[in-house]
Amino acid sequence: MEKNHEFIRYVLPKGKTFSGLTQAQATLIANHINSTARASLNGCTPFELALLLLDRKLLELCHMAWIPADQVTLKPTLLK
Repeated sequence: MEKNHEFIRYVLPKGKTFSGLTQAQATLIANHINSTARASLNGCTPFELALLLLDRKLLELCHMAWIPADQVTLKPTLLK
């Protein structure tokens, strides 16, 4: 969970407010974070783990989507 906060701050640096985020922007950030491989998950992404544990329909209903590794952006430019 702490890693997620770190990744969020890559996109929204300290001092930037969350209040102006739309749901679409929050989902976009989540999709990029959840498509980032983690050593703690044996090199898998949280999204890949979710596919193993959850019904794909639930992920679709939440607008969660996998982002290819070469397209993951964890920088403020993600929201531009």
